[in-house]
Amino acid sequence: MKSKTSVTYYILLILGIVVLINILSNRFFLRLDLTEDNRYTLSKATKNLLRNLEEPVTITAYVTRKLDPSFDYIRKEFEDILKEYHSISRGMVMYEFKNPLKDEKTEQEAREAGIAELQVQVRENDQFKAQKAYLGAVIKYNEESEVIPAIGQTQGLEYSLSTAIKKLSVKEKPLIGIMQGHGEPPLQQMQVVIDAMEVLHQIEPVYLNDSTNALMKYEAVAIVAPKDSFPGSHLQQLTQYLQAGKGIFIAINRVGADQSNQWGNSISTGLETWLSSLGVEVSNNYLVDVQCPTVTLQQQQGQYISLKPVRFFYFPFINNFADHPVVSGLEQLILQFASPVTFTGDSAVIFTPLAKSSKQSGTKSSYSIYEVDREWSESDFPLSELTVAAALEGKITGQTNAKMVIVGDGDLPLGSNPNQVYQDNINLMANAVDWLSDDTGLIELRTKGATLRPIDEMEEGKRKFLKYLNFSLPILLVIIYGIYRMQRNQMKKIKRMEVGYV
Repeated sequence: MKSKTSVTYYILLILGIVVLINILSNRFFLRLDLTEDNRYTLSKATKNLLRNLEEPVTITAYVTRKLDPSFDYIRKEFEDILKEYHSISRGMVMYEFKNPLKDEKTEQEAREAGIAELQVQVRENDQFKAQKAYLGAVIKYNEESEVIPAIGQTQGLEYSLSTAIKKLSVKEKPLIGIMQGHGEPPLQQMQVVIDAMEVLHQIEPVYLNDSTNALMKYEAVAIVAPKDSFPGSHLQQLTQYLQAGKGIFIAINRVGADQSNQWGNSISTGLETWLSSLGVEVSNNYLVDVQCPTVTLQQQQGQYISLKPVRFFYFPFINNFADHPVVSGLEQLILQFASPVTFTGDSAVIFTPLAKSSKQSGTKSSYSIYEVDREWSESDFPLSELTVAAALEGKITGQTNAKMVIVGDGDLPLGSNPNQVYQDNINLMANAVDWLSDDTGLIELRTKGATLRPIDEMEEGKRKFLKYLNFSLPILLVIIYGIYRMQRNQMKKIKRMEVGYV
């Protein structure tokens, strides 16, 4: 009788513990993150944002369940991060899940809210077929709302949610000025990068005049690819802007190229002289690098035109980055006719090389033919790790701390086609403006979890080791457990054979 009572007691105790764990799990969300870059751990910036919400945030997630495993994985991560937002915000972030395929009314509601219809490949009766699905969210704060139409990957999910919440909850966005009036491209040509910056900022063009300094109302100013000269009065206004402790982003072209005859040229606007007075030298030489794309040349051979692939060393691939918020998480920049950047200032300014060329790079004079179809040798690349983008902090001019980011390629946010700008080029400029104007730390989320580690780039020995380890480790664990169980059973058998065993 006593034995039955004990069993009942233990069963009730276990059930009570399970119920308590479920109650606590609904109030407190916890998961273990063993990834190298902590991609499954919310950042300090997100936690600060959630803990300082003044009004409740409601997230309506439109989710289709039980589809393709990869789709279900993204859905599960999305649900987990919503639970974590709810827990850290102490209930200020509330969420609900709706299945748009439940009925026509819910599906119509999702579509009207801006949730995109997705096509997912599902396996049914040993065949794959396309099935529509939904995975998006509507974030509401007071009377305003933001929509995440579709979530196609877990990368950048925290950034999307946190910036949407901040965009709704912030009362006044920092004002950012994009310089115009010196031959800079119009804002329409930078629309892709402006869209990225407008998540946290208000963007508008700024024109300088000789009478008043129009810069002071901006938290940061961006100067991109000017072609015409800067009057002395305009440069003086830039100096006064830095003296006020503000931030300036500059993407400058010092070299150009005449594609009709392949002659290079040097570009001077007066901005490079002003930068030199601050201790920053942007060379008027081309940067060439063995890390570069391959282009196709057309060659006339009699009546025929042949296509010849050649490496274009004047368009360097840049993947050597510093440990700095502006370039955090970037994989690769693609520059066009870039120039090296060097620092000649004093110790009152912290100069941080943000991005560098590869270990096989060099420079070519701008006053020469930029030869494409010729034989290149190792002697053309005698230099190593030339700086192409840099950050400055400190007393750049005057007695007040200011910030600058300088890139030796004015076409960084433009690309060869305004509608096809390289994503990391966009990220660098957007990150730079965030860093210059906003200290919340959300800029690190834009590229969080973006690190790629393709297995085909590993060393052969390491790749084989991981391959055999993944194959043999589960088998080895099963064998070890089997041996343990066998020895334990053998010990029990021996013990039962002992005299006096009860």
